[in-house]
Amino acid sequence: MKLHEYQSKRIFAQYGVPIPPGKVATTPDEVEAIAREFGDPVAVKAQVLVGGRGKAGGIKLARTPEEAREVADRILNMTIKGLPVKKVLVDPAVDIQQEIYLGITNDRTAKRPVLMASSEGGVDIEEVARRSPEKIAKVHIHPLLGLQSYQVRDIALRINLPREYWRAFTQVAMGLWKAYQANDATLAEINPLVITGDGQLLALDGKMIIDDNALFRHPDLAEMQDLSAEDPMELEARKYGLSYIKLDGEIGCMVNGAGLAMATMDIIKLFGGEPANFLDIGGGANAEKVAAAFRIILSDPKVKAVLINIFGGITRGDEVARGILQAMEEVKPQVPMVVRLVGTNAEEGLRLLQNAAMETAETLVEAARKAVALAKGGAA
Repeated sequence: MKLHEYQSKRIFAQYGVPIPPGKVATTPDEVEAIAREFGDPVAVKAQVLVGGRGKAGGIKLARTPEEAREVADRILNMTIKGLPVKKVLVDPAVDIQQEIYLGITNDRTAKRPVLMASSEGGVDIEEVARRSPEKIAKVHIHPLLGLQSYQVRDIALRINLPREYWRAFTQVAMGLWKAYQANDATLAEINPLVITGDGQLLALDGKMIIDDNALFRHPDLAEMQDLSAEDPMELEARKYGLSYIKLDGEIGCMVNGAGLAMATMDIIKLFGGEPANFLDIGGGANAEKVAAAFRIILSDPKVKAVLINIFGGITRGDEVARGILQAMEEVKPQVPMVVRLVGTNAEEGLRLLQNAAMETAETLVEAARKAVALAKGGAA
C-alpha cells in the first residue's frame, strides 16, 4: 500500500525526522489561505501516488498568495500518469543548499533491510543507479540489532557529507529506520533530504510503501489508503482473498497456486500468446470464490480467451466447476474458454462442465495450445 507524500512525512515526523510545516488543500481558495498564513513563498505539490510529478508540472513555486491560488487551480485540474490530482500539499519554500537521497527498503537477496544514500538527491534514484552506481552508498541492517549509529556515520562519510551535519543526519536516518520498522514498511524514502541555508536538515519529500499483509496490525494506516489509485479489478479480487495482477495480454488465466500460475503464464508465452493476468485462487477455493475470479477475468475487455488450469489437492474440481457454471450464468461470456481439471474430484468437475460451451484439455501443454489458438481467432 502506497502512502501520499504528506502522509509519509507526518509519519516520519513522529519518529524525529524534521519536516516542513506543510498543510493539505483541496481547493485553490484553501491554498491561497494557507499561503497567506505562512507569509512566505510556498511550494504547491500535487498529491498523487506516482513518480515524476515535477516533470509533469505537478510541483510549482509560488511567491505570493495570489500566485499560489493560480498555480493550485492548474495543478488541481491536472491528470498525472492517468491519475487525477485531488489534493495538493502546500509547504513553505526552503533555501536549498544541498540535496541528498536517503531511503530504506528490503534487499531480498541479502534477506535483510538496506539503508541507501546518495549525494545526488532530488532525482530518481534509479537514474543515479544506472548512470553513476558508485554514488550510491549502501549498508545492510541486521534485523535483530537494527540500524547502528556507526553504520550511519560510515554512510555519511561515503557520500561526502560535511562532518558538522553528521549528528543531524544520524538522527534523521535513525528516525527513518524506526518509521520503517514500526509500520511494517517495504520502503521508506526521503528524496530529497536537504541542507538549508541556515544549516538544518529537512525532509522535503517522503514516500512510504506498507506491506499489505501487515495492515491487520495497522488499522490506522489501512484507513489512509487511497483507493482511487488502485486498479478496480485488483480491489475486487482483494475482497475475495484472490491474488490478482492485471497484465497486458489477451488470455485470461485462472489457476490455483502461485507456482502453477506462473508456469501457466510461461507456457502461454511459449506458444506465442500473452497472459492477461496473474490470478491465483488459492487452496480450498469454493464456488463463490471461483465465480468471483471468473467475473474479474471477464471484466477485462482485452481478454479474447480464458484458460482455467486447476490442480485439485485441497481445491476440489467439482467446486471449481460449480463456480465456473455460476459465473457463466451471471456474466454470459462471449469469449472461448479452455479448462484443465486434474486431481481431487476432477472427474465430477468435468462431468458438470460437459454441457458447457468450453474446450477441455488433459495436459497443460494441450490447454495452452488451445487457448492461444482460440485467442488468435483460430480453432482449438
